[in-house]
Amino acid sequence: MKWNLLSCFFVLAVLLLSGCMYPEEELAKNQIPYKDQIQAVQTAVDDFQKDNGGILPIKTKEANTPIYQKYPIEFKRITPKYMAEPPGNAFESGGIFQYVLVDVETHPTVKLFDLRMTETIRDIKLRIKTKGYPPYKAQLAKNVFSLDFKQLGYEKPPFVISPFSNQNLSLVITGDAEVYVDYRPDLYQSLKKSDKQFKPGEDIRPILLNDSMFVPAYSLPYTIDSKTKEPVFLEE
Repeated sequence: MKWNLLSCFFVLAVLLLSGCMYPEEELAKNQIPYKDQIQAVQTAVDDFQKDNGGILPIKTKEANTPIYQKYPIEFKRITPKYMAEPPGNAFESGGIFQYVLVDVETHPTVKLFDLRMTETIRDIKLRIKTKGYPPYKAQLAKNVFSLDFKQLGYEKPPFVISPFSNQNLSLVITGDAEVYVDYRPDLYQSLKKSDKQFKPGEDIRPILLNDSMFVPAYSLPYTIDSKTKEPVFLEE
C-alpha cells in the first residue's frame, strides 16, 4: 500500500512537471527560425502560384507600405490545401515572425520579418506621445535624427537585437516621428564581405537578404557614400 501511494505521488509529480515544461518548450519553438519551415512555406507558395495563374497568396497592403512589410503571406489561402497549418513560429500561430515575400515580380522568395522589435519601437512611440513631442538630439541625414532618450525617461538608450548579426542596433526617428532600426553596422559588415558593387543612390538593403532568412524589419533605405563607400541613409 505504501509503495502504491509513493508511486502515485511520483507519477503525479512527473505529470505536473511535464505540464509546467510544455508551455516553455512551445514558447521556444515559437521563437526559433527553422529553414525547413521556411522551405515548406516556399513550396506551398510556389504551388499556389502555379495553380492560380501567377497570383501570390499575400495580403493586400497600401501602396506606400514599406517594401519589407508590403507582401505578408496570407496563410488561410494556402492552408490546408498546400500545407497543413502555418509554422509554429509564424505570427498566426502565436510566433514572433511574420512570413513575407520579397522579389515578388521576378522570384517570389519567403523570408522572415522579426516582430520582436515591435515592442521596443511601440514603447518609444508611446513615450514620445506622452511627452508631446519627439526630443530630437542630432541630425544624421536629411529627415533622419537620433533621439535624446534621457528626456523620454530611459536610463540607457534602448536597442534591438539584429537577426543578421546578433549585435545591438540603435534606433532613429524621422521628421514625422516614425521610429526605425539603424542597420548601418550590419550593412557595413555585409559590404566588407561582398563582391557586389553598388552605386551611390542605390538602395543597398538587399545585400542583407543574401544567405539570410530575414528581411531588415523597420528599416529606412540606405546607400553608399560616394567617397568612403560606407553605408549612409539614402536621401530622396
